[in-house]
Amino acid sequence: MLRIAAQIGVTPDAFWRLSLKEWRMLNEALGGTTPMGRQALKQMMEDWPDGG
Repeated sequence: MLRIAAQIGVTPDAFWRLSLKEWRMLNEALGGTTPMGRQALKQMMEDWPDGG
């Protein structure tokens, strides 16, 4: 995440002051991915059981 921030010009001190909400908004504006939803996680767990 810090690497992405540096690539877009966010300094390390500014990065560490970002709230999680601010980071997510910034990342989405850059075309970043959004977190996986619960339904997608359940489907993935069904499709790829770990056997444990």
